[in-house]
Amino acid sequence: MKVIDLHCDVLYKLAGTEEGASFKNSEQLDVNLEKLKKGGVKAQVFAIFVDDHLNETQRYMEALRQVEKFQYEVIAPFEEMVHITNWQQLEQLEAHQIGAILSLEGCDAIGDSMEKLQSFIDAGILLAGLTWNHENAVAYGANEDATKGLKPFGYEVVQKLNDANIIVDVSHLNEQGFWDVLKVADRLIASHSNAYAIRPHQRNLKDEQIKALIEHGGHMHCVFYPLFIKEHDPVKITDLIEHIQHIANLVGADKIGLGSDFDGIDQKVIGLENASQYPMFLELLKPHFTEIEIEGIAANNFERFISVIE
Repeated sequence: MKVIDLHCDVLYKLAGTEEGASFKNSEQLDVNLEKLKKGGVKAQVFAIFVDDHLNETQRYMEALRQVEKFQYEVIAPFEEMVHITNWQQLEQLEAHQIGAILSLEGCDAIGDSMEKLQSFIDAGILLAGLTWNHENAVAYGANEDATKGLKPFGYEVVQKLNDANIIVDVSHLNEQGFWDVLKVADRLIASHSNAYAIRPHQRNLKDEQIKALIEHGGHMHCVFYPLFIKEHDPVKITDLIEHIQHIANLVGADKIGLGSDFDGIDQKVIGLENASQYPMFLELLKPHFTEIEIEGIAANNFERFISVIE
C-alpha cells in the first residue's frame, strides 16, 4: 500500500550532522531512501526548518543551506527520488520512484521580506507554514498568546502563497492565527497535528478547528510525536489510532492523512520509529477502518485533495 507523508525534518538533521549522514541508508535518519522503499512511501514532504535562536540573516542562510541539502543530497544522487514541483507530477511517478516535496515550516527564515519568501517559492515549496511555535513577523505560534492573530505582513504572505498555488499549513499556529488564516487562505492543511480532545496540547487542534478546517476545504494529517498523542509514556500505535478514529468520527475518514514528523522528534511511538514501519502501522488500522479508508488515510485522500490544485 502506498503512503504519502506530509512532514519530516530530514533536511534539518542532514544540515546539523557534522560527519555527513547519507540519505541513502544512514541509521541516524528516521527517513532515508532504504526506509522509504521498505515503508512503501510514494511521496515524502521535506520541511525547511531553522532554529529560532539564530538571527534573521543566519535563519535565511540556514534555510537556503537546507534547500541545497535537498537538491544535492536527497535528489541528485538517486534516480528514484523525483523533485515534485507541481502536484500533477505525483500521478506521473513510476512504480520505483518516490516523490520529494519541499515545504517551509514557519516563515522565520524570511523575516519581513517578500523577496526572501519568493526565493523559497522559486526553490519549489508546495506547502508553507506561517510560524513554528513562537512569534515572527507573520503571526504567533502555538506557544504564544492564543488571542493574538495574523499580523498585517501575514495577510500579505498568505496572499502571496495563494497567488502561487501554495498550500497554507496551519500546524504550529496559535488559535486566533488559525481562525484568521481560515478566512483568507485558498488552500489549507494541517500537516502534522492531532486531536486536542484526546490530548489537550497547544499543538493539537480542537474539534471546532478540525471541523472548520474541513468545511473550508482543508485536510487533516496526524502526527506521530508521542507528546501530541498521550500525556504519559509508553505511547503505542493504538494511542495514535485513537486520534485518527476521533477525527474520522468528526469529519470522515476521507479527510485524514499522515504527517509523521520523523527526524524532528526525540521520542517515538512504540513500533512506529521510522519510515520503514508503515506497513505494520497500516495493518493495525484494519480492525477500525475499511480497506478503502486505510488506503485513503495512507495516500489516496491527499491525492484527491491536491488533484484540484493547478
